[in-house]
Amino acid sequence: MEARRSRNQHQNLSSSSSSTSYTQKKPSNVTRHQSKFSSSARSHSNAARVPFNNAQEDATDADPQSFPDFNPLVGTCPYMCPERERIQRENLRDLAVFERLHGNPAKSSPSLAVKKFCRTISTKYIQPFDVRPLNVLEDTLNYLMSLLESKEHPFEVVHDFISDRTRSIRQDLTMQNIINKKAIYMYEQMVKFHVISHHKLRHSMSDPNIASMHHLNLEQLTKTLASLFNLYEANRNSTYVHENEAEFCSLHVLLHLDSSSKPTVNLYIIGVEPLSLWFCCVPALVLKSKEMQFARRILRSFRLGNYKEFFWTTASQASYLQYCVMEPYINEVRALAISCINFGGYKLHPYPLFNLSKLLMIEESDLESFCNSCGLKTCTDESGNKLLPTKQTTFSHPKGGFQHYSFLGLQEYESKF
Repeated sequence: MEARRSRNQHQNLSSSSSSTSYTQKKPSNVTRHQSKFSSSARSHSNAARVPFNNAQEDATDADPQSFPDFNPLVGTCPYMCPERERIQRENLRDLAVFERLHGNPAKSSPSLAVKKFCRTISTKYIQPFDVRPLNVLEDTLNYLMSLLESKEHPFEVVHDFISDRTRSIRQDLTMQNIINKKAIYMYEQMVKFHVISHHKLRHSMSDPNIASMHHLNLEQLTKTLASLFNLYEANRNSTYVHENEAEFCSLHVLLHLDSSSKPTVNLYIIGVEPLSLWFCCVPALVLKSKEMQFARRILRSFRLGNYKEFFWTTASQASYLQYCVMEPYINEVRALAISCINFGGYKLHPYPLFNLSKLLMIEESDLESFCNSCGLKTCTDESGNKLLPTKQTTFSHPKGGFQHYSFLGLQEYESKF
């Protein structure tokens, strides 16, 4: 009996020791990054189950606790919009202009109706036939992206519809815990949509409604970008960088050009961290990419006021998406350059606008208008050349903001807007 009790105690101790060893298992690389900045950050094993930092936000947007430890389901809905939702919205006349069959506000079809985003939702009431599987979600996203080319309606109308329906796509992806490469591609497409909208909506912000829409779009851009980064991490391979990861990381950097602005998105961790700490989490292969080198060069030249390097680098290296993000800052740098030339120039030698236009990547006629909007007068010499007299004391930023001016060397991007 005494020998048997001793063996049982030994087995219990061994079991306890094994359990302790498992719970103290060495964390993954992601968890080590998280522990540096937040003790409440999730481990990588949890991230593999629900990989998005704001995945629950994508699912509910208002109640992050609506999906605690849910079991992913598999959607069976074969249409872009579940049939019962379509019928209900037909009865309520709750159809967007793109969903109306022959313009009838009370009639739609499976080829037109697209599932709306639902802010408050509970897994208790979710049925598989209300959730779209991956192949249907892909087709739905492709359909929505095709509407971007629509000229029949103002862009803000197109944006409002696509923005809501892509949130619904993110919701369905989250509920099914889809984290594969196809999900990565879909998130990249949705980030592209919000980046393009960020640029297009900005030029109509004199309308308060569109200004509010622009703010909400930036919010969705940062949330979608954060989820995309976590998808990259959930599929991380130490020797592999996702095809478009470097460019999307560069967009995050460019969103932080203005040092007075608050950080907009966070990478790999829950909470907010300065951009300098964010760089510590970026894989070395991404940091060495030409896209990230470009973004860091732009960031440095912007904050140092090196306008010559800023414009030369932008004109020679900026991609379409990078230009969309940084375009709001271009006129700020132009104003800085004109201010420096005005206050630092020699009064007896006015600065030729032709030379200045080449430096600031702007048409000479636009530059004259730009100088006037900053409170500076221009003049013309005997040969008919436009000049900017220096040492003027009337320089100021326009109260209503800068109007849109083209960027020399990137006309092909301008034509897309």
